[in-house]
Amino acid sequence: MTWFWSFMAYSFLGFLLEAVFAKLSGGRPDRKGLLVLPLCPVYGAGACLILALPGWVDERPWALFVLASLAATTAEYLAALYHERVLGVSFWNYGGLPGSIQGRVCLPFSLAWGVLSLGLVYGLHPFLAPWLARVPVPVGLAALATLLTDAALTAALLRRSGDTASLRWYSR
Repeated sequence: MTWFWSFMAYSFLGFLLEAVFAKLSGGRPDRKGLLVLPLCPVYGAGACLILALPGWVDERPWALFVLASLAATTAEYLAALYHERVLGVSFWNYGGLPGSIQGRVCLPFSLAWGVLSLGLVYGLHPFLAPWLARVPVPVGLAALATLLTDAALTAALLRRSGDTASLRWYSR
């Protein structure tokens, strides 16, 4: 269950990061994730891919920066593809930014993933991992059921509405 809790923790922290970024940059206030839970799953997936990199990568900061950037950018690209092709929506478009690939990923955010990965691997995860490992399995199963229910409701709503604004029920 530690991987699940890592996904949940970093999805939540990603949600907070997105909220702060949107506030500071005047960006879109869309919830980039789920209908109810304050999670941004692309961050959880990206963090888990980074944490799954081979151990030797952690010993080489530049290798971590490069490979983590690629891993997280891959997660971001696949998330955008899923949103577009399966759900019929788009949460972001990097079309006007340098190094954009079909508006789904871009160089500035790939570099940001690399910077975030250094903090994740060398600071945050070593601190959080022991705490995440202590969560009882029944709590994890309840959280998993809640996540899957929210994800199913979110997918149904987005497919039906075709509009990410439908997730902003809290601001109406």
